Amino acid sequence: MQEKILVLDFGGQYNMLIARRVREQHVYAEIRPYNRITPDEIREGGYRGIIFTGGPNSVYDSASPHYDPAILELGIPILGICYGQQLMAWMAGGEIASAESGSEYGKVTVRLSPCALFDGVPESSVCWMSHTDYVKTVPVGFAVTAVTDNCPCAAMADEARALYAVQFHPEVTHTAFGREMLHNFLFGVCRCAGDWRMDDFVGSAVEKYRVQLAGKRVLCALSGGVDSSVAAVLLHRAVGERLTCVFVDHGLLRKDEGDLVERVFRRQFNMNLIRVDARERFLSRLAGVTEPEKKRKIIGEEFIRVFEEEGRKLGHVDVLAQGTIYPDVIESGAGDASVIKSHHNVGGLPDVIDFESIVEPLRDLFKDEVRAVGLELGIPAELVMRQPFPGPGLAVRVLGEITEEKLAVLREADAIFRQEVDAAGLSDAPSQYFAVLTNNRSVGVMGDARTYGWTVALRAVTTDDFMTADWTRLPFEVLASASSRITNEVKSVSRVVYDITSKPPATVEWE
Repeated sequence: MQEKILVLDFGGQYNMLIARRVREQHVYAEIRPYNRITPDEIREGGYRGIIFTGGPNSVYDSASPHYDPAILELGIPILGICYGQQLMAWMAGGEIASAESGSEYGKVTVRLSPCALFDGVPESSVCWMSHTDYVKTVPVGFAVTAVTDNCPCAAMADEARALYAVQFHPEVTHTAFGREMLHNFLFGVCRCAGDWRMDDFVGSAVEKYRVQLAGKRVLCALSGGVDSSVAAVLLHRAVGERLTCVFVDHGLLRKDEGDLVERVFRRQFNMNLIRVDARERFLSRLAGVTEPEKKRKIIGEEFIRVFEEEGRKLGHVDVLAQGTIYPDVIESGAGDASVIKSHHNVGGLPDVIDFESIVEPLRDLFKDEVRAVGLELGIPAELVMRQPFPGPGLAVRVLGEITEEKLAVLREADAIFRQEVDAAGLSDAPSQYFAVLTNNRSVGVMGDARTYGWTVALRAVTTDDFMTADWTRLPFEVLASASSRITNEVKSVSRVVYDITSKPPATVEWE
């Protein structure tokens, strides 16, 4: 029987990231919403351990996610994270309070006491906090195992019952020794063997869709980005000629990108590909729209309508396939998670669609896992490792109303920035880098004359999961060269700025 860890989801934004960190250590993780599995089902499920996720609620609020305290008596090791720690303490009889001035957000130094969870971890290290509530009094049988200057219980443990909890987030990269803590829980406490491998996914997914889609015609929404490309190749392996890829050129692509997508998929992968010129259609629907969520929903609905029309031209098509990945899902507010922004292929879908079903083979994967699948499928590394590009395209990088003029400005500025980063040999340093056309104009001087042009923002972030990200410290020389070229070569731009905000509090994209 395959060993597995249950990630019990209480609505945290990092729930899938926790599962991903577990899978990185070759232990299978299964996510279940807290209200869709009982203690008896957990007992019978053969889980080696349980992880309580974080969540946006206060445990003392009766409307917040709670759980049967019987879970603490199952004899299965449990690790509570953030809200999960507070819930564990509350269920076991501890006291939770709201910090009037002790909220902690971001990097915080934590001081640890010896316990199995912190074996081999320095006594003092940096962790990532995101909380207002805290455990004021630990339950009977528990001991405080970590503190910070503002948090009297940054971790607690009842080692006799293998119950551990931390107020911080060991799953994010900003917690210096988070990986080691999770390793200690998985292997030191839960006694896992670590024999699950990511490459199992490809074979099982191809076989799954070969059976599930037998005899069905599939239309794949292809943007040419990493996610939709991997989904297309995976499904092509499963259904062959019954797959048709529809590439919608919505007029919101980067410079020369439409031609590149068509060339690669026609020649390199020999797939059935239809390129639809829908530029005028999308831009007319977006005319006058400035609110980011409305932009995304318009684009999502228009995408579906184009796919429906192309499906009718092909005759009967049963299934729509998309390259949705898990960060899209959780940022769009799946389950009890808070909505950050609707993704065009998740929160932007209209209520009524003209397909029998939607297939999203990558829905449970993070970006780096998608890349691993792509390489396993034999997709060239230069395509698999290219930086992400959002489905709504430049619509979320042109702030305010979208016009042909503004798109033309952004395409040139973005191309120059990417050229300068690549020319400096730094293309692998940031995980994603691009330009944003802000909705601000500012005064400038060119040729002794006053100008009043657009402000372009440059953005580069470094991350391994896109759930958290740090701004990339690009050399000043590269930024200076990009700024000089943009202001000199791109008409109507008078100012260039660099975004030095991490995620959180920002998102990677501006809208």
